[in-house]
Amino acid sequence: MGGARLLLLLLLAGARLGVAWRPPKGKCPARCSCSKDSALCEGSPELPESFTPTLLSLSLVRLGVPQLKAGSFLRMPTLHLLLFTSNSFSVIEDDAFAGLSYLQYLFIEDNKIGSISKNALRGLRSLTHLSLANNHLEVLPRFLFRGLDTLTHVDLRGNPFQCDCRVLGLLQWMASVNASVGSGACAGPAALAGKQLQHLEPTSFKCRSAELTWFQRIEDPALSVEAFSYQGAAHVVLAQPFVGRCLILVWDYSLQRFRPEEEVSAPSVVSCKPLVLGPRLFVLCARLWGGSQMWGRAGPELRLAPLQALGPGRLLRPNDAELLWLDGQPCFLVADASKAGTTTLLCRQGAGFYPRQSLHAWRRDTDAEALQLDGRPHLLLASASQRPVLFQWRGGRFERRTDIPEAEGVYAARHFHAAGQVFLCLTRFIGDSMVMRWDGAMFRPLQHLPSRGAHVFQPLLIAKDQLAILGSDFAFSQVFRLEPEKGLLEPLQELGPPALLSPRAFAHVALAGKRFLFAACFKGPTQIYQHHELDLSA
Repeated sequence: MGGARLLLLLLLAGARLGVAWRPPKGKCPARCSCSKDSALCEGSPELPESFTPTLLSLSLVRLGVPQLKAGSFLRMPTLHLLLFTSNSFSVIEDDAFAGLSYLQYLFIEDNKIGSISKNALRGLRSLTHLSLANNHLEVLPRFLFRGLDTLTHVDLRGNPFQCDCRVLGLLQWMASVNASVGSGACAGPAALAGKQLQHLEPTSFKCRSAELTWFQRIEDPALSVEAFSYQGAAHVVLAQPFVGRCLILVWDYSLQRFRPEEEVSAPSVVSCKPLVLGPRLFVLCARLWGGSQMWGRAGPELRLAPLQALGPGRLLRPNDAELLWLDGQPCFLVADASKAGTTTLLCRQGAGFYPRQSLHAWRRDTDAEALQLDGRPHLLLASASQRPVLFQWRGGRFERRTDIPEAEGVYAARHFHAAGQVFLCLTRFIGDSMVMRWDGAMFRPLQHLPSRGAHVFQPLLIAKDQLAILGSDFAFSQVFRLEPEKGLLEPLQELGPPALLSPRAFAHVALAGKRFLFAACFKGPTQIYQHHELDLSA
């Protein structure tokens, strides 16, 4: 800043020592000293305005104004240099310097400025030297310097910058600009106090977060929710046992809400599992009484109709259904929770789906999860009678591989992938729910989360966020987010209000540039939340 300060001193010296020039009457305001093209004003209670139209340099000292408002210098369009020092104003508003398209030097030093608006410097297309030194600025708004492409020198020293996420925009700008920047040091937080801004690494700041806010509710309780795409459009299907139906929802672009499209009659339904094969749509309706059924339609112009009964004599009390592809063919796995029934694999043969294999007889299975391990299809079954059992697909059938140690009392299991690894979310109604990680031979405990009254621990990838939602019958449901550096789930937020009443399933739907979370609840309506990405550096 040495050259700029020297120029300023020369200009002021010219104003005081040069040949006296008497401006036209009324062109040098009170408490100002004026020369032909410069002025120095000290102690004025308001911003002086009545200057000669050829004014090039203006210095303002100890003004009485509380803030610089928009358009404060519109009557001085010829200014090349503007200096403020020892003033009491604390705020600079948007467009405060509008009209100063020739301004090259702007020095706002040793004032009490605590806030500067993000568009305060807008329009200063000729600015080369800027100083905001020795003020009370803890943060600068993001994009404050947008459009100031001619800057060569910037002085920010002497400000008590708080080096949290709010400083990230400044750090990113400093790394990208060609100007010489005197950035100063951090005043906080304590861990960074005294550290020079220029030594901070922008990538070390974690300034992106997410939030789920309530959006809509769908009446009537539900036990399951599934999202699927059909004919290029997002659909959602809910299993609603108390009204005896599988309800299919679509997005209404006019109302900007979800609305019913079609429903399937399914008394005592516990799971509605969709399968799309080209123009054909199948919906497996797993029911507690009356037998499970497959419904379908051959094209989008038709309505769903019953196609066949599924696994008569085998599926007596289904509790969960999963879709999986085996040897290129679609199959459904229905977990049966009765002692007399059997968990059954149903695969497509011709026009229908027929039993391919019975698994885990007499085990009262509560949940099934299909996953890939070591490039091979696997199946994990949770049951009321033993630890979860892992099966692998070999020779056209599932064979038991191992059970999961340290996982007693697991009601349900869901998996997710992150950083090339496979994780399990295991739900316990009593005791801690768990996160496990595959080590190449076995799932090993990684994390325990208190979860009294949980029936679902559902991982979901929404935008860039790997979330896991732990539902509860007795408290607010908790949303966790995977922290990549730690490899652990960290609390993000609670879901509610409104509180979820006995949540049983969650699903993610992305459409129309929006992202939604569906929460199917056994004792209340399905609640829909919208996912928002938050930039904490803004």
